[in-house]
Amino acid sequence: MKRVSQYIINLFLRSLIGLALLLPYAARVRTMGWLVEKIVSPLAGYPKRIRANLKHVLPDLPETEIARLCKAVPNNAGRTLIELYSGDAFVRRAITAPITGPGYAALEAARANGRPVILVTGHFGNYDVSRAALIAKGHNMGALYRRMSNPYFNEHYVKSITTIGTPMFEQGRKGMSQMVRHIKSGGVLGILTDLHAHGGARLNYFGKPAITSLITAELALKYNAALIPVYAIRQDNGLDFEIVVQDEIAHSDAETMTQKVNDGLEHLVRENMHQWFWIHRRWKNT
Repeated sequence: MKRVSQYIINLFLRSLIGLALLLPYAARVRTMGWLVEKIVSPLAGYPKRIRANLKHVLPDLPETEIARLCKAVPNNAGRTLIELYSGDAFVRRAITAPITGPGYAALEAARANGRPVILVTGHFGNYDVSRAALIAKGHNMGALYRRMSNPYFNEHYVKSITTIGTPMFEQGRKGMSQMVRHIKSGGVLGILTDLHAHGGARLNYFGKPAITSLITAELALKYNAALIPVYAIRQDNGLDFEIVVQDEIAHSDAETMTQKVNDGLEHLVRENMHQWFWIHRRWKNT
């Protein structure tokens, strides 16, 4: 029964994506944002989950802001989804994004010295903008991804994000082995670490315990890689981005380093609440 349900969901999403891709780039991004906000989100129960997360960490948030985020968060998610399926059109938009922030100099210095870099990011804005932009600037940029629970959707989703750039490493034994070789060769690796991670450390995020993977910091320490947080902020027109490279995280211990990553992301989310994926069950089992 679960497989049937997954297949139906996949067909529905594929239909929406296919229809959106018939439109010019700007129109398809706006349209997919609207469709996910107005149709997919209510059917999937996203507003209920967004409200639960906000109540958990920001209980004093006004109802007007909660209602706004229940619309704006799915809208950003829809835009991100169709952008990732838009291939060259998305890449052309991404590589025009200005790159700012104190960590960019550290990233370029690491490249000049042949030092590997772990770029840590999250489900904020559009996480693949930075990857596309840095590949265009000549960085040997790879990415670690987690297989989606829906196998039908995962198949074409992975094909889509691969068109943005390679190599891509699937989370698992084989992917980890390939990823380690990439790091040892002085490559740049992008990893999203803002999901609940079974077996992770109990760290702080928005003032509440959140189980967080330590993999980025552990890899940085093991292979003497620079650990640098990077995020792409969606601009007011809903189509363009600014890439912000935060300060390099000084090497210490994995938990301290990862907590600094959480703090940096939280600061950015508080300034752009609608751009983080409040749909995730980030604080479960804490």
